[in-house]
Amino acid sequence: MSTLSRKGQLSRDEVAHLAHLARLAVTDEELDLFADQLAAVLDAVAQVGKAAVEDVPPTTHAVPMTNVVRPDVARPSLPRDVVLAGAPAAEDGRFRVPRILQEEA
Repeated sequence: MSTLSRKGQLSRDEVAHLAHLARLAVTDEELDLFADQLAAVLDAVAQVGKAAVEDVPPTTHAVPMTNVVRPDVARPSLPRDVVLAGAPAAEDGRFRVPRILQEEA
């Protein structure tokens, strides 16, 4: 794709080309709207690219993360008959679901 045309704006042809690559059907009105929106996104990305980060160590998260999951403790569950009673279909003590893969011979 070409570089941005006229001071950070995307042309309608560039937006139409991006839409084609993304397999999106867009109207003429959407081309104008998306051109403005994409230009704003590209301007924001360019601003981030100008940040002085040479002395900033790489991180995976901007703030410290803490794992807050509960301990994995086994506990009793509902009886199988009760669970299967609410199922749309059951067979041999299991949920019956439609086949999605074909068996190959």
